[in-house]
Amino acid sequence: MMLINGVAQHQLDASDRAIQFGDGCFTTARIRRGKVVWHEAHLARLKLACQRLMIEQTDWSQLDSEMRTLASQQDDAVLKVIITRGAGGRGYSMAGCGLPTRILSCAPYPAHYPALRERGARLARVSTPLGSNPVLAGLKHLNRLEQVLIRAELDAKPADEALVLDTEGRLVECCAANLFWRKGTQLFTPDLSLCGVAGLARQHLIQQAQTLGWPVAYVRQTPDALSDADEVLICNALMPLVPVIQAETYRYQSREFYHQLTTNNDEWK
Repeated sequence: MMLINGVAQHQLDASDRAIQFGDGCFTTARIRRGKVVWHEAHLARLKLACQRLMIEQTDWSQLDSEMRTLASQQDDAVLKVIITRGAGGRGYSMAGCGLPTRILSCAPYPAHYPALRERGARLARVSTPLGSNPVLAGLKHLNRLEQVLIRAELDAKPADEALVLDTEGRLVECCAANLFWRKGTQLFTPDLSLCGVAGLARQHLIQQAQTLGWPVAYVRQTPDALSDADEVLICNALMPLVPVIQAETYRYQSREFYHQLTTNNDEWK
């Protein structure tokens, strides 16, 4: 099922700036029992991205209604919401653009995630780096060519996710997930002020960790930081949380923090 500006269709104007320039943003949400998990947070994320990208006049009330309507028709699925600047403008200029375009689509929930949570993920380093740009850092914008190349590398490796670095060789994230590791009672996650996607699961994990008394440090470190970690985890809005059993040659057995988050907490499963 796909809606473009509220109409069930699969055709997009070729002059839409999503096609011309990747001019827009998106979020990917899980649907459970007919509702969007972290619904308000996904809307807030889109609003923040539109504000920073200077995409104006999005009909947020209509978008909210469309998200709820599509979700109500699903039990366990994935909802992707894209907002583009719309069609128009000359060259790169925003002047003359029409109203933003709303694109919503549903897909089946990935069947491999439950088994991956049980087995644990393997991470492999890839050579494609993320370029630094503090203006776009954190946003899930439509320019995803870096991730496309990273995924192509990952597909050729015996691994479940990628260890992605910036151009200085520092840890940033995975291909489609955020990264955490634990040493003792201290949690670490890469600083995303220069590049990377600040995922909603990452945000939610940080909030819960602080509530549970686990301090979180935002760091710029090389992959060697994982050599003496007690525990490594990855997360995104769909997984939503997966323990890591191996990152390159480093192996991990502890699931202490993972179990604390997931025990009697259905939202992480």
